[in-house]
Amino acid sequence: MKKYLYLAALVVLWGMCALPSWAQLDGTIRGVVKGPDGKPIAGAVIQLYEPSTGRRYSGKTNGKGEYVIGTVYQGTYKGTLLVNGNPVDEKSSIGLGAGQEQIVDWNEGGGGPGLTEEQKQKIAAEKKENEKIKGLNASLLQAKQLEGAGNYDQAITLLTQATQVDPGQDLVWAYLGDAQRGAAAHSTDAQTKTKDYQDAAASYQKAITIKPTAAAYHAGLADAYAKTGQADKAVAEYDAAAQADPTNASAYYYNEGVVLTNSNKTDEAVAAFDKSIAADPKRADAYYQKGVNLIGKATNKGDKMIAPPGTAEAFQKYLELEPTGKYADAAKQMLAAIGAPVETSYGKTKKK
Repeated sequence: MKKYLYLAALVVLWGMCALPSWAQLDGTIRGVVKGPDGKPIAGAVIQLYEPSTGRRYSGKTNGKGEYVIGTVYQGTYKGTLLVNGNPVDEKSSIGLGAGQEQIVDWNEGGGGPGLTEEQKQKIAAEKKENEKIKGLNASLLQAKQLEGAGNYDQAITLLTQATQVDPGQDLVWAYLGDAQRGAAAHSTDAQTKTKDYQDAAASYQKAITIKPTAAAYHAGLADAYAKTGQADKAVAEYDAAAQADPTNASAYYYNEGVVLTNSNKTDEAVAAFDKSIAADPKRADAYYQKGVNLIGKATNKGDKMIAPPGTAEAFQKYLELEPTGKYADAAKQMLAAIGAPVETSYGKTKKK
């Protein structure tokens, strides 16, 4: 009997020593969001952020403007109200204790507890900036549509207005440069063409001042320089583009070679095409253009044409990569002119 009493006492003692359950460390934040007219706002988003821990929570209002954010860890949170994706109100200190339910109501446009005048101005400025960006994006889209329809003058007018709205946006200046360059390419009047290219160069320069590492801006400026006879400046800009965007360096060096070819700078052109080939060994056109420049330096010895070393190899490599390409017939004629065989790969003569 004593044995059973002893066991019962042990069971009671074990129960007294059992570990307590975990205490509740989180709570709930709920409330209502209303607009300036006092009506509830559906679809508004409330974001919570606890700076010391980095915890973040968010909730969305229902059709009655109500929201509930549950299982929020205790702490002091910064709250932000977003309507249509734009921040419209902010609360710097929302305290929540363990197991507590905190009621936090919001009004679009500010006025909530803890919102200072500086915060109101910041929210208003962010909202204004977002609206301005939306307007600029719409202008850029419309300008591209106008250019696609060949209405370059309208696109230029629209983009010029956009640069006045926000002169600090590099993309707007670059789009304006594109439109001006497009207008120049389609102009039949020499004087107008030159002016449009000059205007394009000025626009690209402003874009580059804001964002110097944009390869596309340097390439656009290079083209504008090339079209106005400024070959040295064009080469410098293509070099800058290649450095800013090594992935597409082959294309920039190829364009550089074309500019130098058109300027009768044969040695420099060959060097540019070599850089293009080094960046992309399968760029067939670069081999052909290199061969064209080299054969331009050929000399005659009796009735035989003597081409510089590498000429035949350049044309042969082109034919290897593009056996039916647009320059295939010309490449074969060049090889015949210098008495070289047509090959599909180095060292292997193609059977006739």
